[in-house]
Amino acid sequence: MKKLINDPEQVVADALKGVEAAHPDLAVDHEHKVIHRADAPREGKVGLVSGGGSGHEPLHGGFVGPGMLDAACAGEVFTSPTPDQMVAATKLVDGGAGVLHIVKNYTGDVMNFEMAAELAAADGDIEVVAVVTDDDVAVQDSLYTAGRRGVGVTVLLEKIVGAAAEEGQDLQSVADLARRVNAAGRSMGMALTSCVVPAAGEPTFDLPEDEMEIGIGIHGEPGRRRVPVAPASAIAAELLDPVVEDLPLTGGDRVIAMLNGMGGTPLLELYLMYGEIAALLDARDIAVERSLVGNYITSLEMAGCSLTLLKVDDEMLRLWDAPVNTPGLRWGV
Repeated sequence: MKKLINDPEQVVADALKGVEAAHPDLAVDHEHKVIHRADAPREGKVGLVSGGGSGHEPLHGGFVGPGMLDAACAGEVFTSPTPDQMVAATKLVDGGAGVLHIVKNYTGDVMNFEMAAELAAADGDIEVVAVVTDDDVAVQDSLYTAGRRGVGVTVLLEKIVGAAAEEGQDLQSVADLARRVNAAGRSMGMALTSCVVPAAGEPTFDLPEDEMEIGIGIHGEPGRRRVPVAPASAIAAELLDPVVEDLPLTGGDRVIAMLNGMGGTPLLELYLMYGEIAALLDARDIAVERSLVGNYITSLEMAGCSLTLLKVDDEMLRLWDAPVNTPGLRWGV
């Protein structure tokens, strides 16, 4: 294993020092491993907090800033943050209008955010509402969840809901919007290689050179099936068909499309894949209103990609286009 690290046990703490050095508009609570807006809390604004295990960058810390999250908790690699971290983040961003927790559906994350909400309400009299994302069509249950996993739609939700909070919508409205976005989004992923967790020092799973995994999660957990490596055009159909069927999408529908890299796939290949996806959507008369191609929710250096489609309405598009200024997404500023 070759990695740019000092000590496998200090990877997250050392990375947070780098985040703080690179982005003066952000601040880091190193005791609780919380990245937050330097100007938090914003009086009268609903605070948005998310988080999860590290190793999925830029999610979530890379999406902290005006127009998206107010704070993100960084757990250890592929490990949920603790309730204490989440309580600290909640208190940091509470401006008196309540706090929304955005939680990916992984058992540890859901349980710890529930505990944190109770502690924040009891200790700080803060109103907290949680919304859980569960957009992965690959499995109904996995090694890590009851129900579907929360994956790519989390990125799109954080952007859209972040814009709503930024323009002053109240906590209930922001939470209702978050649930609506989650219900309108689906994802499907695949892997060509495993990743290597720094503390383990070896591949998470064995995947022969001539095979690929369809339907993986973001921690290397097994997908729907293992099949021979196929051309990109065939892989695109493998990802698109179950997403379109599950939403469902029909001719005339409008979507935001995100073709996400898992961390180890070059942009050349991601754009090639997006070209295949775009052609398939065009053939179905499904209009892509906005698109993202790149690394947004990764699994360390895993090679592969995931597709997320969000069926949008005019309000979602307006909020998507609103200004955002974070390390991972920036426009309109």
